[in-house]
Order: sequence, then C-alpha cells, then structure tokens
Amino acid sequence: MKDLAEAALNAAQVKGAGYADVRLDEHVQQDIVVKNGQLAAVSDDASEGFGVRVLVDGAWGFAGSARLNKNEIDEVVDRAIRIARASARVRSVPVDLGPPVTSRGRYRTPLERDPFSVPLSEKVDLLLRADAAMGAVKGVGIREGSMEFLRQRKLFASTEGAFIEQELFESGAGIEATATSPDEVQNRSYPNSFGRHQGSGGYEYITAMQLDRHGGRIAEESVALLSAPQCPSGVKTLILDASQTALQIHESCGHPTELDRVFGMEAAYAGTSFMTPDKLNHLQYGSPQVTITADALTPTGLGTFGWDDEGVPAQQSFLIKEGLFVGYLTSRETASVLGQQSNGTMRADGWNRIPLIRMTNVNLQPGDSSLEQMIAETKDGVYMETNRSWSIDDKRLNFQFGTQLAYEIVNGKRGRLLKNATYAGITPEFWNSCDAVAGRSEWKVWGLANCGKGQPPQTAHVAHGAAPARFQHVKVGILK
Repeated sequence: MKDLAEAALNAAQVKGAGYADVRLDEHVQQDIVVKNGQLAAVSDDASEGFGVRVLVDGAWGFAGSARLNKNEIDEVVDRAIRIARASARVRSVPVDLGPPVTSRGRYRTPLERDPFSVPLSEKVDLLLRADAAMGAVKGVGIREGSMEFLRQRKLFASTEGAFIEQELFESGAGIEATATSPDEVQNRSYPNSFGRHQGSGGYEYITAMQLDRHGGRIAEESVALLSAPQCPSGVKTLILDASQTALQIHESCGHPTELDRVFGMEAAYAGTSFMTPDKLNHLQYGSPQVTITADALTPTGLGTFGWDDEGVPAQQSFLIKEGLFVGYLTSRETASVLGQQSNGTMRADGWNRIPLIRMTNVNLQPGDSSLEQMIAETKDGVYMETNRSWSIDDKRLNFQFGTQLAYEIVNGKRGRLLKNATYAGITPEFWNSCDAVAGRSEWKVWGLANCGKGQPPQTAHVAHGAAPARFQHVKVGILK
C-alpha cells in the first residue's frame, strides 16, 4: 500500500501537480435485519480502492479506481491532472491550502470486542429476544430490529510529507415497533429513530443498549399512542429529550456552519447558510446556556478519528460560545480564505469520492439543570421525545420538527401522553429561547449515519453530544 501511494504522488508531481494527495481505502460492512420473529436479511459487503486529488494551476482534479496496480495508478493520475487543467480554465481564484500539513502516525478506534469476530448467531439471538419482547404486547403489528457493523482501513499520503494509517470501527443497532388501528399508525423506536443508533467502537456498544430490555416498553408506547390525544396547539414551553436536541443541533447548527455552504461552493441536499462571514463573532446565535463545539476527539462519536482526509489532526473547536457564533467547520482551502487554518472536518464517503466539509461530533455542552428539574419548573409546556419528521429551509433558518411521542406538562408535573407532536421556529430565535440544558449525567453522544451532501451524493456518519434542553415561547402543535 505504501509503495502504491508513493507511486501515485511521484506520478502526480512528474505530470505537473503543485500538490497531490492519495487515499487508499478498504471498507467492510455487515448488516443484519430481523422482522416479525424471522431473520429477514444478512449482508456482507466490501469495497477497496484509491483516490488521487491534485492541484494544477490553482484548480482541483480528482479521480479514483478499484484496481490497485501500477498501471492503473498512472491512468488515474493522468485523469486527475486532465480534470484539474480543465477546471483551471474556469476558476476565479487559485486554491490556497495555507500552511503545509505534514502529519504522520497511526490511529485505531478503541474497542473491547471486534464486532466482526462475534458469531452471527449471537447477534441474531439478541435481535430475536428484542423482537419477542415487542411481540408479547398485544396490538403491535410490525416489529423490526437491525444491526450494522463497519470497518474502514485508510491510508493517506501527500506531497507535503503527510503519511497516515487509520483503522476505524462502527457498531450500531436499533428496534422499532409499529401499532395500527383502522385510521391510525404509530411507531416507537429505540435507542433512536430511523433504523439504528451507531457509534465508534466494538460489540460492547451493542451490548450496552440492552435491546431486549426495551422491546416491551416501546411496543406498549406504540399501542398507547393510537388512543392518545393530539398534541395541543399554542405557544408553550418546550422540553426536548437528548436525541431530539441532537437532531436540532445537526440541522440548525451543524449544516449552517459548514463553510463550503456559506461560500456557495456546495448546496446539494441541505442548501447554503444564513451564517455568513459578516455574522462571525457578531451573531447572538443562542442564549448564554448554548455552547456548541465540533469535537473529533469525543469517545464513541461517529465523527471521531485520528486525522481527517486532508491529514489535519482531530481536534476540538468552538462553533458557538455562550451563545455567540465564533467558528465554522472548515477545510484547508476554505479556512485560508478567512486567514485561518483548518479545524479538520474534511471527509470522503469512500475512495471514489472527493473529501467535503462534514460535521465531526457537533456537541451541545452540558448545562447545570436536569430533565426532572426542567419539568418541575414548567407551568405550561410539552415534553417531546425521539424524532419522527423534520423540515428546514435551504438557509437553515425556518424549521418544523415532529416527534414520536410527547407528554403535556402542567404545573410542574408530567401529564397525558400526546401523539403527533410538532414544533416550529426560526433558528436564532429558537436557540436564544433556550434557558436550561441538563448536566453531564444526562448527556449522551447520538450517532447519525445518514447525513447526505454533495453531487455525486455522499453519506457521512456524524454525531452529536446532547442532553435534554428547555426552550421558552415555542410554537407547538398544528401551525396556523
């Protein structure tokens, strides 16, 4: 692998590249699905290849291949050089990468038990036990559980002298119960919505979820939601559980602080951003309770690694500090425009994709409250848990979210179960209304494995550390 990387870099320099980097990537994935008491699917997939990125005349070129041999390397480098030269004809400003990045080293995800060494029978047995727990509840029509395991071996080298090897592991699982009536469908999932909850680590991450112990609870909740009253409409105090707070961070802080979106270099899937450079260090994005960091060092986070795909070391940086907007997610190229250095957020979805600015672990820092205290202090409010739907405009300003379940809060006590709960707001107004965040004991890292961006599309695995949070004067229920 090292010889192939050196051959690619040498060829790029000989052919006229002012800068070049090469990524060799081996990706292995296992997926398991159990549905209604039966093993529905098992798949094992693997992908291996390399990508070469070059700068020629101040413009980028990129090409890749699944064939790892010397002749193919020459052809791929040629293709990347030709693309760069064509791009240079229409570029407006030459790419400036800033100071050289010369990182060298190795990184491996900390884990106790390699998930690929765990027998398939053990994994399936756990999913079937969780399925049985859901199936024991009368009224549940559909039950599903799944697991996913990833291993990625990566090598990065550049003409600046960087040489990095990484081995990254991810483990994820989830269960979902769906209950139906003649005119209603309600579902509940655990630990999070939309398939499964993932983190960086080994099979111990799955064991800690205790899927079989939560199957009965979510099944009972799905059935109870069928007859629950609709969430009332009005302006109320809103308390979000940690998982919904995490998605709120993702959509209304993570995406709008991606600097390529701000510059209009990227707009696919999630649009551009209202958080333009004139607002940096001036916009009061949130209340003093709101401090948000990008932290690629967070244990078990899907955005945790040793170095990004430009060789920049993993690090923590502030995006929002006590409510003030102070930083972006950056690449070497975009950071240099602002006179800064990259904070290490460039990642690619495999060897055949060019790196893009992606969230790492974008975390809301813990506060000093608790869910119990927030409820006790609330006279008229709604507690909402586990995302069901989301919508946000292409500037990341106006949004509406729905959750799987909710509870009314009356005079400091949790009241009736509510269904079809929604809330809406405008990003800075919403975060400025945050008056409480729970503490470290209720803070958790939530993995999100379906963050889309780019054309051709790339799916990033990111994470958000969050705890329950409270917001005042929020529109909830059916909007008029």
